[in-house]
Amino acid sequence: MRVINLSFRYGRRTPWVLSDAGFVLSPGDVTEVVGPNGTGKSTLLRLLAGLLRPVKGTIDERPDVVGYAPERFPAAQPFTVAAYLRHMAAIRGTDPRRIDEWSGRLGMDQLMGHRLPDLSKGSAHKVGLAQALLCEPGLLILDEPFAGLDAATRAELPQIIGEVSARGGIVVVSDHQGELRALPDLRRHEVRDGTIRELPRNAGPAAGMRVTAQNGTAPDITPQGITQQDDSTRDDSTRDGTAHGIMVQGVAVLEDGSPAVTVLEVAVVTSKAEELANRLRAEGHVVQIAREAAE
Repeated sequence: MRVINLSFRYGRRTPWVLSDAGFVLSPGDVTEVVGPNGTGKSTLLRLLAGLLRPVKGTIDERPDVVGYAPERFPAAQPFTVAAYLRHMAAIRGTDPRRIDEWSGRLGMDQLMGHRLPDLSKGSAHKVGLAQALLCEPGLLILDEPFAGLDAATRAELPQIIGEVSARGGIVVVSDHQGELRALPDLRRHEVRDGTIRELPRNAGPAAGMRVTAQNGTAPDITPQGITQQDDSTRDDSTRDGTAHGIMVQGVAVLEDGSPAVTVLEVAVVTSKAEELANRLRAEGHVVQIAREAAE
């Protein structure tokens, strides 16, 4: 599926939500859409699903069968769960026996006789997931699919997504909780300031790490997943009110008239932070894991 020069806004006098965006998704891809709230992640998902039309640009080679589960399932409909899923199966020409399969996998058996308006948010969300999965979609789009789910269904959903990918389906997920970060080959696209850019594959959330070298030289921080700050970054922190920071090839060196102390300020994949910190401490360095960086 090819997204080419995609631009969208909700009205002629409103700001552009997306501007001249482009990327390609291949069969089997699982991509997570990330970015701050209000930047257009849900808008992008609706465009990919065909529910909104681009103002400019095109979305080409979209798979014929699309399954879409919105963040908020429209539960105010005059159906029981079972009747709604039968209705959706009939519309899509899907074997109704698949309803029982997805009811079981998503832990919905006890809900089938309930009216949609009477469901909790989490239960309604399961119905939204089930209707998206009934038709064996070639493109599966999930907007915050883990919100409100019970632990068993949260654990099952990555497996389901992996199965869709394994049979060649494309999966696009907006998930601020990071539940898919363990999936191999997960792609990540960030929506920010109207643009879309691909992030390093499966980089995961980052933790800030401050390493003070005890011998005056920079320790080795080359394991996979470490990204040093670039040369233009300045570290203005101080120890006694007189020190100032400069960056030399990604190394912050604090100077206060005493022998220079080499300090590294780095971003570390959260899953690797503790392992790296333990190794550096064993080498005699002082390490602080400062914080988890925001998306």
